[in-house]
Amino acid sequence: QVQLKESGGGLVQTGGSLRLSCAASGLTFSTLNMGWFRQAPGKEREFVVVSSWSGTTVYADSVKGRFAISRDNAKNTGDLQMNSLKPEDTAVYYCAVRLSVGLPRDPREYNLWGQGTQVTVSS
Repeated sequence: QVQLKESGGGLVQTGGSLRLSCAASGLTFSTLNMGWFRQAPGKEREFVVVSSWSGTTVYADSVKGRFAISRDNAKNTGDLQMNSLKPEDTAVYYCAVRLSVGLPRDPREYNLWGQGTQVTVSS
């Protein structure tokens, strides 16, 4: 069964850190582009970062310098290290993969999604 599963969300204070993980099964992770998105209540799903299979990364300006994506292609996992968290980072975070070339920011360009994990940053 092809699926993505996120873990690592939780509640953290402003300025704190969290590390999210995305585990992929049923697909060859090393050949796919992988992204992280987030969706706050009442808002559209928002681009956070995307990483190509070769290591090229693109970050949203809002997280640049605070968040870092990493991936272990051998283990079919990808992580999102989030530092200096702010209340506006509160959202459900999703990992996603794209089955074709390109590093788009539009979530509609991604083919497979996890179920999401909640991140809440208290002020």
